Amino acid sequence: MDVTHKLHPGQPFVPVTFKRLDAAEHTFGSPGSWQALFVIRGQHCPICKAYLVEIEKRRSAFEALGISIAAVSADNEAQTRMTAQAAPTEFPLLYGMDEAMMHALGLYVSEPRSAGETDHRFPEPALFVVNPEGVLHLVDLANAPFLRPDLDRLVRGLQFVIEKDYPVRGTRK
Repeated sequence: MDVTHKLHPGQPFVPVTFKRLDAAEHTFGSPGSWQALFVIRGQHCPICKAYLVEIEKRRSAFEALGISIAAVSADNEAQTRMTAQAAPTEFPLLYGMDEAMMHALGLYVSEPRSAGETDHRFPEPALFVVNPEGVLHLVDLANAPFLRPDLDRLVRGLQFVIEKDYPVRGTRK
């Protein structure tokens, strides 16, 4: 049985680095600015592609709040390029998340239902928001493709958090 470690809000986030389609690396979680990382299941998931389109529609709202956004999957480069073609975004689509990273981030991991679905285990949806101090401010973990944050509510909530200096919640273990 695999052991999954759950991250706790209010704790320093250990930065993670993934590959970008432009061959650069993208590090998420370093102190300095607000950052949001959307974890998607991958190219095989039509709900993920639709959600990426919805995130892109709100990209300017995130940017207005000073929040950089990215999305990551366990897909390889070719699969991620297919996702980028199906759901073009101006924010980075990252790839190459391995199982050790999935477990380190506390993600729920699924087996493909068939070889036709995908060729690897993949994470279920999640969202991590790190504040400028490098602390995990918000976390949302799902175990199914249709459980994802409402993006309009998320943007309004982040605006409130930033404007009111709202503290990290849910820090009791």
